[in-house]
Amino acid sequence: MALLIENSCINCDMCEPECPNGAISYGLEVYEIEPDLCTECVGHYDKPTCISVCPIDCIIDHPEHQETQEQLWDKFVLLHHQDS
Repeated sequence: MALLIENSCINCDMCEPECPNGAISYGLEVYEIEPDLCTECVGHYDKPTCISVCPIDCIIDHPEHQETQEQLWDKFVLLHHQDS
């Protein structure tokens, strides 16, 4: 599943540079995660780095974008191996 940054985000700038997929960007008020780019770091790390660096724990599973581990792997392959 994709992840979601809640409105309690304090815009600390920790998560954006940690995202290996470039899925995190600054939104209207807080940082946002693009669900089509979020693989929860599958293919890169053992766990989502944005969650690891968030000082206030405001990143949760996105309720509208539920994906299995297999679907996250497929998305990783599509994002990073298109030219192969």
